[in-house]
Amino acid sequence: METRLDRYSGARQKKLDQLKQMISESKNIVFLGGAGVSTESGIPDFRSGEGIFNQESGFKYRAVDVVSRSFFDEHPDMFFDFYRRKLCYPDAKPNKAHKALARLERQEKLKAIITQNIDCLHQMGGSKNTIELHGSIYKNHCMDCNKSFRLDYVLNCEGIPKCNRCGGIVKPDVTLYEENLDHEKVDAAIKAIKKCDLLIIGGTSLRVYPAATFVEFLKHDNLVIINKSTTHLDLRAKLIIHDSIGEVLDAVVPKRRPSTKKKTTKKITSKTAKTAKTTKSTKTAKEKETDKKAD
Repeated sequence: METRLDRYSGARQKKLDQLKQMISESKNIVFLGGAGVSTESGIPDFRSGEGIFNQESGFKYRAVDVVSRSFFDEHPDMFFDFYRRKLCYPDAKPNKAHKALARLERQEKLKAIITQNIDCLHQMGGSKNTIELHGSIYKNHCMDCNKSFRLDYVLNCEGIPKCNRCGGIVKPDVTLYEENLDHEKVDAAIKAIKKCDLLIIGGTSLRVYPAATFVEFLKHDNLVIINKSTTHLDLRAKLIIHDSIGEVLDAVVPKRRPSTKKKTTKKITSKTAKTAKTTKSTKTAKEKETDKKAD
């Protein structure tokens, strides 16, 4: 929850200035984000009061049970009905947080984004180095022949989407409960955190494992948490900001790289001076030749 201190504009600005300074002094930043990063794009999170897990699933089953592998195997028709209604938002657009992180990457400070989201909004916002721990709704495959399918194929099918080549069930490449994460992605995430000099965590309650344990691989105390609610790692963080992650990141990440105009001007001036000197020498030589002919 937001603290009393966070309500004072002066205290908020002080925290923003501190985060700006930390970003300025860092060269290898990693961002670890969760569902809260995408809520400002109109995608609900999972565990807040109005989150997906606190909404009616439309069935006699709890929403949290519907997104499990065992439920998918036993009731694929209900799973896909829920999946299309609650987990797919193809019209969602990147928000200020996604765009700010993309800017930070272009400025060669942000080295990796580790996301628990499946909406692909980081990539849409311009980020390149993104590790999708839980997969993406935009990738789907036939469980029998492994043929790949686009999201619109799954959305436009009625009932259970079937492969148009072999008739097998087309499963979204998202990690369900009871399924293991991709080991390569987990290893890449841990490797990035071990190398970073600043870890920013945002939009996550840090209740989902193994992502919640990644901080244990951090080799320093340069940890920032930006989240509207508290987390179990708040006491470990060097800086905590209970605020909109989009507003915070947009405020602290420069809109463009530091200008090099001054250096360029200096080089141009130096080159111009050299040209002027050469021209002057040439004119002087011509003048001497003219004087000699006159004599």
